Amino acid sequence: MKLEALFQNPTALPTAPKVVEELISSFDKASVSTEEIAKKLSADPVLSAKLLRLANSAYYHVSRSIGTVEDAVLMLGFVTVRTLVISSGLVSGFKTVPGLDLRQFWRYSLRTAVGAKFIAKACKQNTDLAFTIGMMHAIGQLVIHAGMPEQALALDKVAGPLDPRRLDTENASLGYNYADVGAELARRWKFPPTFSDTIAAIPNPGENELAAVIHLAAWRARIDENKLTPDEIAACYPTEVAESLGLEENALIDQMPSLDELSAGLDELIK
Repeated sequence: MKLEALFQNPTALPTAPKVVEELISSFDKASVSTEEIAKKLSADPVLSAKLLRLANSAYYHVSRSIGTVEDAVLMLGFVTVRTLVISSGLVSGFKTVPGLDLRQFWRYSLRTAVGAKFIAKACKQNTDLAFTIGMMHAIGQLVIHAGMPEQALALDKVAGPLDPRRLDTENASLGYNYADVGAELARRWKFPPTFSDTIAAIPNPGENELAAVIHLAAWRARIDENKLTPDEIAACYPTEVAESLGLEENALIDQMPSLDELSAGLDELIK
């Protein structure tokens, strides 16, 4: 199935909640009416309840209880609220996906997101952007599984969704990979070009520093999910990409807190 044909398949595409679409369009606007967005968010009881649980979680250490969406925007800032709501909207867009353990998939995505935020901070990159793109970097996997379940199942038998050989297996079998699919989804959902350019570049980041950040975070999340031994980790350490960002040798292991620690309090995001 060609990439275009995959996107013509109605079962492949999740629908983003309306307020998520509006938040995506806010990236391109010089000024955004946060009151207007807060009002629209409040009208979505599921997303706003989730946002309030997240805003009051241990992750944000707020000094007082946050009771309304307006409060959340005030206390956490519009950019953080946007990041949380878009991430929640992505998760809720896929209820079930044939052949994929969604719980594991979103745990891996969240861990990539928090890892990307940590690495981005160390490299003076945009941490909110790194988190959001980290959260959606592998969403193409979901589209492939939803849109062509039989081919996806055949691919899973050769290399599972979190197997480092997965990209090569998809390229050989389909002529494209989940990063290409994720980049196309970001274009169709009208995310700014940074999103599609970064997602497409994650497998081979080259000059794209944000893609390099997420490439490293995804590697770190994968080695945790796959429970690799120290020798196996050393054998597959992404030295070249880490060096391109000026990170010290073995920094992703020695200087980075555990992903459990980095994501503590954010589990609500992937429920």
